[in-house]
Amino acid sequence: MKFTGKNVLVTGASRGIGAQIAKSLAGMGLKVWINFRSGEAEANAVKSEIESSGGEAAVIGFDVSDEEAFIGAIKHIIEADGALAYLVNNAGITNDKLAMRMKTEEFMSVIEANLKSTFIGCREAVKVMGKKRFGSVVNIASIVGETGNAGQTNYAASKGGTIAMTKSFAIEAASRNIRFNTITPGFIATEMTDVLKDEVKDAFTAKIPMGRFGKPSEVADAVAFLLSDHASYITGETLKVNGGMFM
Repeated sequence: MKFTGKNVLVTGASRGIGAQIAKSLAGMGLKVWINFRSGEAEANAVKSEIESSGGEAAVIGFDVSDEEAFIGAIKHIIEADGALAYLVNNAGITNDKLAMRMKTEEFMSVIEANLKSTFIGCREAVKVMGKKRFGSVVNIASIVGETGNAGQTNYAASKGGTIAMTKSFAIEAASRNIRFNTITPGFIATEMTDVLKDEVKDAFTAKIPMGRFGKPSEVADAVAFLLSDHASYITGETLKVNGGMFM
């Protein structure tokens, strides 16, 4: 994969899909800044794995929904490396409950953690990447943001909002040579899905035309493509990585 820039910030990269994105991008030659909120030990383990494979990585802890902290982290990266070339907004949470039982604060907690944080990251990316007139951002949304899902009104709203917001950023930043794209993963095999009962996994798998859960590496490869020079004429796009579950 060909990259013009030298570094990338991946939020929520201490485990799961985010960790795989960090490792894959490092394997392609980028210096990866591994963000975590509470999993410092896991983030350092990802860093060690990257470095043991010959890659370059740094750990940076902050809460992505904290505007001041996010801005400060990007400033720190630029002071260290001279620029921020790529950003992957991956961090997010769920707080599932049927809508009729969901309190407003439970709805807003997910909006703050997922949608607001992505907005902050995208906005600051435009500011700093615009100075170099180069950059690429990939936002990790979800198939749920396209289809909706019972018990996930808040999560679906945050991810659906991410898809629409990304398109707006793409329009605004195109003249500055900054691209914004979204990936919407379907069911991906991670620690979260490992705990599901076999009958639950089978029920989900039956809905997937390809007949299996995706691998984190398959999401990471899609991220790498959209960040890279190979996607230099692609912006405002939503790439589905869901095995055909939603087309």
